[in-house]
Amino acid sequence: MFEARVRVIYGDTDQMGVVYHANYLRYFELARCEYIRARGRPYKDIEKDGARLPVVEAHAHFHQPARYDDLLVVRTVVQELRRVSMTFGYEVRREGDPTLLCAGRTLHACVNAEGRPIRFPPELVRLLQEPGGPPTKP
Repeated sequence: MFEARVRVIYGDTDQMGVVYHANYLRYFELARCEYIRARGRPYKDIEKDGARLPVVEAHAHFHQPARYDDLLVVRTVVQELRRVSMTFGYEVRREGDPTLLCAGRTLHACVNAEGRPIRFPPELVRLLQEPGGPPTKP
């Protein structure tokens, strides 16, 4: 499991003073990109090598609101890695507080520059799999 941190800026909140729901998808993206970077390669290098990982499905379950200036911890894990798709899972909490604010997941296809599905390149599989993590599925 990887942890990324993000500070809630004023522009992320709505009229009620809580993080607007769509911004959690931005937090998921930030955590996902930092997960990949922490494993040794920025996402832009993966694209240079011919693979893209577009989001094809996203889910978020909101438990408690986050507010302006909260320091959020976004925990990220690869839940499933298949031949041409993968799922990231996320949990969002305030730094130092065990209360779950939001849980979610994103499903990604692996496609080439033309948008056609391709198998995950072996080096990308190695990059994404955590030691002892979920097995690659056919």
